[in-house]
Amino acid sequence: MTMHIFANIVTDYGTAANNRGETEGNTTTLQKLIWKGAVHTTVSAEAIRFETRKHLASMESGGTNRTWNEDTRTNDWQKPGFDGWAKENGDTFIDDDLLGYMSAEAAKEEGQAGSAKVRRAVLEVTRAVSLTPWPGDTTFNAASPGATPSAAKKGNNPVPYGAEIHATRYQYGIAMTPDRLRQSDRAAKALQAIANLRTVAGNHGRFLFDFSPAAIVFRVTEDPAPRLLYCFGTPDAGHTLSADELVRRVKSGDINASELIVGGELATTDSGKALAELGADVKDGIKAATQAVCDRIAKVSA
Repeated sequence: MTMHIFANIVTDYGTAANNRGETEGNTTTLQKLIWKGAVHTTVSAEAIRFETRKHLASMESGGTNRTWNEDTRTNDWQKPGFDGWAKENGDTFIDDDLLGYMSAEAAKEEGQAGSAKVRRAVLEVTRAVSLTPWPGDTTFNAASPGATPSAAKKGNNPVPYGAEIHATRYQYGIAMTPDRLRQSDRAAKALQAIANLRTVAGNHGRFLFDFSPAAIVFRVTEDPAPRLLYCFGTPDAGHTLSADELVRRVKSGDINASELIVGGELATTDSGKALAELGADVKDGIKAATQAVCDRIAKVSA
């Protein structure tokens, strides 16, 4: 049978703002969506994958195939042709293995077909959604004259600008089937990278939003469906967490409690205590829970 690894993650409470450079007039805007009938802010899976790749690069002696260059503000490539994948035992990079790739070329002459090298991501990531609705908070700011080369090019007046912000937590999920990896030990490295995410929902590098998990629920199972995505809720506007729907699914028999490893803030809540009583492995810390999943992967792969 095939082993699948799923997880649902919720961050600490923090102040999120635009991290992608979009503006409306002189106001930086947050990405939003309607979630269960209310406006929530959201962070793309691509932003989470970008930060994950940076951690993967630091975990491999050979680095990643694609690396963000802060000096040139572009990506540097080691093997843009993905040559290693043409051979069964060819050398491959951890980011290509986990996050996939696509390289498409148009036909060189009319009437000929184009070509594409494509690998689907093994580590799948959902869009992150704020745990609480966005109340519309916007701050007013003013850059002092000459604060940047582009600010107040004429005169001595401050340059006003606005920023949409959201004090909240974000939750998102991942899915991964280690058997699909060229090297199965990369699954554990992916989980360690996710457990240590940082700058995902900050603002242009000006301030930090800690995107590491405050609570996490892993599921190691032969069931191909996650059945736990977006399972976190909050009874008090994000101050504390709950996972009532997850408890219900365990009680219903849709999820076997022995497949669950829970870590972080949820451990001391009523939901965490209920999951422990039902047979889940509940740990106080994120690192301990992540290591427990890595140990299960190693045991199955041995």
